[in-house]
Amino acid sequence: MKIHEYQGKGILKKYGVVVPRGMMAATREEAEAAAKELLGSGVTGIVVKAQIHAGGRGKGGGVKIARSVEETGEIAGKMLGMKLVTHQTGPEGRIVHRLLVEETLPIEKELYLGILVDRDEGKPVFMASAAAAWILSRWQPRGRKRS
Repeated sequence: MKIHEYQGKGILKKYGVVVPRGMMAATREEAEAAAKELLGSGVTGIVVKAQIHAGGRGKGGGVKIARSVEETGEIAGKMLGMKLVTHQTGPEGRIVHRLLVEETLPIEKELYLGILVDRDEGKPVFMASAAAAWILSRWQPRGRKRS
């Protein structure tokens, strides 16, 4: 199943998991409105995240921090419609059509989690990495060649 980060966070929130406050934006104006609402509630920063079905968005330029409504709009204007190239998209990249505009939070420790199905066993495999999310995306069982 492929879902965007904003959709996954919506599901988690529905079941009581605390997630950063944020909104999906498909236009610069929607991103600015989201930033205005968040900044008006007292947050000190905004993170603008490209929503594509691929990992490595931060390294590819798809995650940026803003401190104002205007800066959020500038970032959104540049990000929407851009071709985002990551290690998972290949050189053809993916066009960014949606953004997640959410509050920044102080990060004490980052932990990346992933769940996938081990096809040989027919069971879920839960993975965690303190190093980086891309490590999870490159994992493969011993003895199996990555396709």
